[in-house]
Amino acid sequence: MLTDEAVAQPLLTSPRQSSMAAMWHSFSFIVVFIIVTPALRATAARCPASDRNALLAFRSSLSEPYLGIFSSWTGDDCCSMWYGVSCDPTTGRVADITLRGESEDPILARAGRTSGLMMGAISPEICRLERLTTLILADWKQITGSIPPCVTSLPFMRILDLVGNHISGPIPGDIGRLTRLTVLNVADNRISGSIPASITALTSLMHLDLSNNLISGPIPADFGRLRMLSRALLARNRLSGGIPESIGSMPRLADLDLASNHISGELPSNLGSIPVLSSLYLDSNQLTGPIPATLLASRGLGILNLSRNAIDGEIPDAFTTRSYYTAMDLSHNRLRGKVPRTLVTAAYVGHLDLSHNHLCGPIPVGSPFDHLEAASFVHNDCLCGWPLPVCKP
Repeated sequence: MLTDEAVAQPLLTSPRQSSMAAMWHSFSFIVVFIIVTPALRATAARCPASDRNALLAFRSSLSEPYLGIFSSWTGDDCCSMWYGVSCDPTTGRVADITLRGESEDPILARAGRTSGLMMGAISPEICRLERLTTLILADWKQITGSIPPCVTSLPFMRILDLVGNHISGPIPGDIGRLTRLTVLNVADNRISGSIPASITALTSLMHLDLSNNLISGPIPADFGRLRMLSRALLARNRLSGGIPESIGSMPRLADLDLASNHISGELPSNLGSIPVLSSLYLDSNQLTGPIPATLLASRGLGILNLSRNAIDGEIPDAFTTRSYYTAMDLSHNRLRGKVPRTLVTAAYVGHLDLSHNHLCGPIPVGSPFDHLEAASFVHNDCLCGWPLPVCKP
């Protein structure tokens, strides 16, 4: 056994012993690193007091009496077992708040409910969570108040989903500051005001849902700047003005829903040029003018609803063997002329409604007309042939 003096003296070692000593020191460092690193990570994973206090202030403005989802918001570490809260594992900062009132989450099943009910408002204290990337506070029915304007100061925000509440007031005017935002969903609320001009600065936005609100005014003319946007759902508002020409240049737009607004003017001819457009809902507006032939000839369009407008002119005879419509509704307009014969060449037409127009002449023979009912053609000027009465000589 080495004495203290021996340990203190320099040791004369062979090259082999030096090599083994070096290996031992390396191994010791690895062991220490393995042991210490989890401890460091555990320390980093604990949320700071400022984030915890911000969450508690956020909670204090809300009341949820049935599910008890906030009963887990106790203890010093909001990154551990706080329902709906997730943290960045490297920084320990709160990154996500996900609270859904309608979901398949076990917490709803245990409470014997299919949906929750939460009251209160969104506290501006939420803006103290400087690293927040996701705020989902969806389908709670009774959350009121406005969207805190300070949310636009959260530079890492990617998802803002407040659907299905009773939120009022405007969308913050400088919403365009959230340049990382990919989802903006405030549908089914009482949002008012106009669509902020800055919204077109959200160049990462992929999903926009403003439907079922009280939003008025025009759609921004440069809406087409949203080059990443796949879904634009603006139905059942009070929007006015025309459909911006710039929408026709959106390369990723698959679903456009502007139904039940006060939109006027003619259909832009370049709507049919959107390469991946699959559904277009423009019904119950004040649109006029003709239907662009390029729109009906669009290869990817599968759902088209132009009903309940003041669209006139003839239906373009522009269908091809690549036309595949699961639903097409042109009813309640001012269309005249004949039913297009090229419809019989379409690959598929499921539901077709041409009723309540001024069409005339024989209905073409063959698919899809052989499986349609008379309701698809009634209240026109002088249409005839199956499924309507036979044409008179």
